[in-house]
Amino acid sequence: MLQEINKFRLIVSVLVCQFAGIIGSVFTVTSIESWYAAIEKPAFNPPGWVFSPVWIILYTLMGISLYLVWEEGLERKDVKVGIFVFGVQLALNALWSILFFGLQSPFYAFIEIILLWLSIFLTIILFGRISKTASLLLIPYLLWVSFAALLNYQIWVLNP
Repeated sequence: MLQEINKFRLIVSVLVCQFAGIIGSVFTVTSIESWYAAIEKPAFNPPGWVFSPVWIILYTLMGISLYLVWEEGLERKDVKVGIFVFGVQLALNALWSILFFGLQSPFYAFIEIILLWLSIFLTIILFGRISKTASLLLIPYLLWVSFAALLNYQIWVLNP
């Protein structure tokens, strides 16, 4: 039998994730037309219009994933730990934009994206112990960040 959806928790979960994206976009928007437009990028760099819809979808999936784990109850230690690690990866997600676009440092952003990737992977493992669906919802995010890490690395190599 399906569990009733707690609309408040679902909305809060999605908005928290979208807010992390908004924080990152503040630093992205200021550099996209100037610094980022002027640096060399690899041939596989997607067109700029791709990034925004992809991230909106990913943040929404992340929010649903967070909601599913939260619904299992904050009195559970595994839920608390999973949500804490989720929060760490969400902060690292926003930090990447600050390093890459704000500080215009592909090198520091690359080091940081490795930590982000590891924290996403750990979140997937921890969420998988609580909700398989919550864990699976994070797979597209991990795949996109894997691609972003490769792209970040190539930009760093092309712009020493």
